[in-house]
Amino acid sequence: MKMTVHITGLKEIKAALHELPRASAMGVMRRVLKKRAKPMADSARSNVRVVEGNLKRSISVSTKLTRRQRRQHTKMSKDSVEVFVGASADPAAHLLEFGSIHNLSHPFLRPAWDKHKMALVQGIGADMWYEIEKTVARVAKRNAKKG
Repeated sequence: MKMTVHITGLKEIKAALHELPRASAMGVMRRVLKKRAKPMADSARSNVRVVEGNLKRSISVSTKLTRRQRRQHTKMSKDSVEVFVGASADPAAHLLEFGSIHNLSHPFLRPAWDKHKMALVQGIGADMWYEIEKTVARVAKRNAKKG
């Protein structure tokens, strides 16, 4: 199934982010993406059928990968912010999500994505403007203190 999303105002958001110090702009993007991904992680946790083990607890939203995941991952660019949702290092996660020759699949991440993808994508713009405005005010206040 193909998903088409039209988001207006991305050029303006990008221009506003470029006006901020790099670290502040990265922080804005990180906060927005984490906030928007949290409901998906919560939903994935509730979809897990395993009662025992650490899988439910290991599902999180993070900007960090395990050492093994970092070796296999290629970052988009140095100016990009990436947020990951999933089971941190639980080796059983992919077996439950996709199944195996011996076990049926019991997906928990894909249904969470399907349920929350539109809200995640559509809410990013409004959240970005809100965080940019807060950050601009914070930067202005900090600069005023410096004199």
